[in-house]
Amino acid sequence: MWFSGLPLRFGVFLLGSYRSRLDIIADILRAVSQNAKKTQIMYQANLSYKILTKYLSEVSRASLIIFVEEKRCYQLTDKGQRFLETYRKYSKYNRHVEERLTLIKSQRKILEALCSSK
Repeated sequence: MWFSGLPLRFGVFLLGSYRSRLDIIADILRAVSQNAKKTQIMYQANLSYKILTKYLSEVSRASLIIFVEEKRCYQLTDKGQRFLETYRKYSKYNRHVEERLTLIKSQRKILEALCSSK
């Protein structure tokens, strides 16, 4: 693979924040779920052509998508659909965990301030 580790953070921005490797793959698969061509996927997933090409290669090798020659477009496989369904659940749980962590951090700051001699 041309990248490793989770999450991949090599400078792909989404409104000022990084997207993880899984976020990018999910964005690609959502675009492909509508039987999209490469340019459509690139715009919908907000990726450069170079990065998109690398990801398309990976998700194709993983059998998440297939290229249909007759239609000249990519289609989502059953495995790709399962990925998206699992990703939706993961994303929901991940948001919940992040919200809880934010709350915990704010409570910690309050406790630290209460312990302060200032």
